[in-house]
Amino acid sequence: MIETIRNKIEKIVEQACAADTNIFGYDIWTHHILQVVQNAKQLAPRFDADPEIVEFAALLHDYASIKDEALYADHHIHGPIEAEKLLKRFGYPEEKTEAVKDAIASHRASVRIEHRSAEGACLANADAMSHIEQPPSLLYLAYVHHGMGIDEGRLWVKEKLQRSWQKLREDVQDIVRDRYEAALKVL
Repeated sequence: MIETIRNKIEKIVEQACAADTNIFGYDIWTHHILQVVQNAKQLAPRFDADPEIVEFAALLHDYASIKDEALYADHHIHGPIEAEKLLKRFGYPEEKTEAVKDAIASHRASVRIEHRSAEGACLANADAMSHIEQPPSLLYLAYVHHGMGIDEGRLWVKEKLQRSWQKLREDVQDIVRDRYEAALKVL
């Protein structure tokens, strides 16, 4: 049953990424969402986090802003609401839905929110890792979505990477240190 729900959620999120209304373009699916899912599954044992919860949270963490650009600024607030709607529709257990919602609510680097669970900390680290591992997606946001000039975009990406780095737990920093340092040198 859980696998069926996961597959349905995955399909819905991917379809939202492919929609013309998605301001981030389909590549957010291939270069961010799937990367966060992979990172979350890799990090779950380090955080003693429930791998099922972090996988669902990773799939849904940016869904609100992908679905509706107007929700982008506060997608950490709208994301849990959107996640609950989908998870309820497919009969996902209420207790687990609450855990997914909690993880999504605390995943943003630009908004300091205390992680109330291992799953929330795991998702936040997985998301930050993906920014460091996928700087081209941040460059796309800066130059294509935000329409920034070269210097403004470079600075925006650098600051985003630095915020993401600060969000990482020290042992997770060790995993991506080389990529982080390389990205900063390029910028």
